Amino acid sequence: MLCIPDRILRILAVFLFCITFSFQAFADKEINAVEKIMQESDGKINIDIPESILEGILQSQTGKKGNELKSGINKISGFRIQVFSDGRNQNTLESRAKARGNVILSRFPKYKGQVYTFSSSPNWYTRIGNFRTQAEANSALTELKKAFPGFASEMRVVKSQIIVVKQ
Repeated sequence: MLCIPDRILRILAVFLFCITFSFQAFADKEINAVEKIMQESDGKINIDIPESILEGILQSQTGKKGNELKSGINKISGFRIQVFSDGRNQNTLESRAKARGNVILSRFPKYKGQVYTFSSSPNWYTRIGNFRTQAEANSALTELKKAFPGFASEMRVVKSQIIVVKQ
């Protein structure tokens, strides 16, 4: 059995009391600071982002400085809508993947030249579109899901290399 002298116990008790009091005082200040910010801002916060940081964000999204795209075909990071993904029944996968793209293309001719069917063993995929932003892709996804409710559960936006043609 460990025997601790009374003097050490009193020092430990005072020490623990001081620490507890300090943490409580710190917590009260933090709550007051948050409350003060909320009262002064009326729930509205403006964030000023320097132009140099905004350019860096745009560069990371396009892979190029600003909006500079060279004439011709450009491959950049963007989004596509995956409308088919399957790895079952290997004998018919390719034809089913292409058929899904053709069905969508027949209803939405605006995607002509933007239907991508490919294999990554053992799966086949069909993806639609070349969307620069996720918001554009989400809007198109909503439109496709309404038009093809039978495929809606399989459809989703995926990050992908896209092709942008500049004249």
